Amino acid sequence: MVVKYFEDLEVWQEARQLTRQVYRLTENSRFSKDFGLSNQIQRAAVSIMSNVAEGFERGGNQEFIQFLYIAKGSCGEVRSQLYVALDQGYVAQKESDELIKSCRHLSVMISNLIDYLKRSGMKGEKFKKPPYRTMKEELDRLVKDSGP
Repeated sequence: MVVKYFEDLEVWQEARQLTRQVYRLTENSRFSKDFGLSNQIQRAAVSIMSNVAEGFERGGNQEFIQFLYIAKGSCGEVRSQLYVALDQGYVAQKESDELIKSCRHLSVMISNLIDYLKRSGMKGEKFKKPPYRTMKEELDRLVKDSGP
């Protein structure tokens, strides 16, 4: 499968799902009143999907890997904040366990993508060479493009 857009990435789709779940969780009346924690866990969840998207759009695998590491760190941050929410009684044990499991799964997915990118010989979209054209083909293209 050729991935043309970041929205095509399964890891981004999973991060989006996790973000939806975090936002639903923080709508809980007790949780929503803890503005600091509520805001921080939302921002960390959004950071996961945003860094996957931004890294992909940079067009180079090294930059993509760097942004994936940031996304992985944010995934750990969400997990840690879920423990705080559990300890404060903002979330039930079962719901916390399910979200932590989702975070761990997403973290593994990010790690696997990082490993894949490191192993692949690809450098990224921005390093692709344009197709070779002869001088005549290039002149013909220029004349055609500058026409009336």
